[in-house]
Amino acid sequence: MSHFVVKCPAKINLALKINGKREDGYHLLSMVNLPLELHDVIDVEEVPFGMNTHVVCDDMHLLGLRFNLCFRAVEALREKCGFGNNFMIHIHKEIPSAAGLGGGSSDAAGILLSLNNYLKLGLSRDDLCELALPLGSDIPFFIIGKPALAEGIGGKIIPITPKKKYFCLLIKPEKGLSTKDVYAKFEQDKALKIDIPNVIKGVESGDDDLIVSSFGNDLYIPSSAMLPEVKDIVDELRKEFPLSAMSGSGSCCFALSTDLKKIKAAEKVWIKKGYDPILTSTLI
Repeated sequence: MSHFVVKCPAKINLALKINGKREDGYHLLSMVNLPLELHDVIDVEEVPFGMNTHVVCDDMHLLGLRFNLCFRAVEALREKCGFGNNFMIHIHKEIPSAAGLGGGSSDAAGILLSLNNYLKLGLSRDDLCELALPLGSDIPFFIIGKPALAEGIGGKIIPITPKKKYFCLLIKPEKGLSTKDVYAKFEQDKALKIDIPNVIKGVESGDDDLIVSSFGNDLYIPSSAMLPEVKDIVDELRKEFPLSAMSGSGSCCFALSTDLKKIKAAEKVWIKKGYDPILTSTLI
């Protein structure tokens, strides 16, 4: 078929620890990532005799931003494999932008995986991860597509096996945050005490108390300084849900719970506060 549809999931960073910085400016990370049921949908159609690949998006705020990453993914794959096919790519956005949920990276990963399959290019997931890393540090995680520990600049992915599934309430301020700006404000001497091995142990054993005592996000302090509303949201969420934090560089915050009734009640409260919460769940 010359037409196919791709689902591209969001993610949350249950933990994000910054271990240092390379000479080239890239930060060295340890991240415990959980994919979500929330996803973008990409419609891909091959254009016979097309002279170029075109990407469109139904979120006007993202023109010139997100679609460029998908286009670059196609061209990186083309450079490696030498195909001449061109495509019309339409991205239907459900994942909020500038939120720390990995929407653009997930879209790019979806394009790489689907075109590798459609064109029968024969690349392994490791091959695709190597190809994708220069495009974006979160893309390899989405190519592997499982809960995982991501290390280094994002290229080392170690799958983990969660004991249980969580319902996830996402609360995003209207204002987003620039990943570049947040990292620029991070100070290593203000890094949090995050115990990545214990976070993983807690996830795999289903021990929420161990996760709560061990998790954190080193970008939370600079993000909160840039957008104090982030701290307000996390503080409020933690009154009911100890497993609450900010994802990535923000500005989206999340609460995890196995109690659907309780988290649905919280969703209604946040709607009354004037937010547009998203209720989803983790994928295991």
